[in-house]
Amino acid sequence: MDIESVKKFLEKEGGNYESTVDSMPSRFLEAFVSHGIKVDLVEPGRILCSFQVPSRLVNAGNFLHGGATAALVDILGSAVIHTVGAPFTGVSVEINVSYLDAAFVGEEIEVEAKVLRVGKTIGVVSVELRKKETGKIVARGRHTKYLAVNSKL
Repeated sequence: MDIESVKKFLEKEGGNYESTVDSMPSRFLEAFVSHGIKVDLVEPGRILCSFQVPSRLVNAGNFLHGGATAALVDILGSAVIHTVGAPFTGVSVEINVSYLDAAFVGEEIEVEAKVLRVGKTIGVVSVELRKKETGKIVARGRHTKYLAVNSKL
């Protein structure tokens, strides 16, 4: 692939989707990725949920896109911090995702988010995506967040 082709690929100019992309509401990504998730269990420090991989979240190989997986680690990792009483979920400091297997359209995926530690300023969680039928791990993520401290001024 030459430099101009790479530039065109990244800039996505002139496609028939431009008006759609420009008209999307702010913060649409969370709803786009998490739509269809069913919460199976919520307890202090743990969330268990499931979803079927939708076609909107697959890559060119026709399996769950790595970016969608990372977004799920972010979204569910933030949510599980609330279960231990944190009033804010703060901002991401680091997200690490290990991709271990592919999940294809229609496959049932179970996601488990667990609090590893929530302190005064830092929260660390783990998020694991597994194939519900076999238990095989699709991805394992760790999410570190800075928990914004309220100013007393």
